[in-house]
Amino acid sequence: MNLTTKQKQHLKGLAHSLKPVVLLGGNGLTEGVLAEIDSALTHHELIKVKVASADRELKNAIVDAIIRETQSAKVQLIGHVLVLFRHSAEMKIALPKAKK
Repeated sequence: MNLTTKQKQHLKGLAHSLKPVVLLGGNGLTEGVLAEIDSALTHHELIKVKVASADRELKNAIVDAIIRETQSAKVQLIGHVLVLFRHSAEMKIALPKAKK
């Protein structure tokens, strides 16, 4: 899923007041964590995930794996907080139209 700059800006504004719903701890990215992220995306569409990793390379690899496994779009990554978006069946969040 590709988002335009305008769509990302809109989602960043919506995500600003959100708290992280999933926290990755010392065990890293497990099947249970992926299932929780997938469930949260299905329910909320827009979520924050806290990726606690001191190693930048490892953090980027975890973020890429989360995006790939959940088929979601990365809105932004600031510090250890990742903002993800994926439409659900109800399409709760209306995105600005992409210019063609």
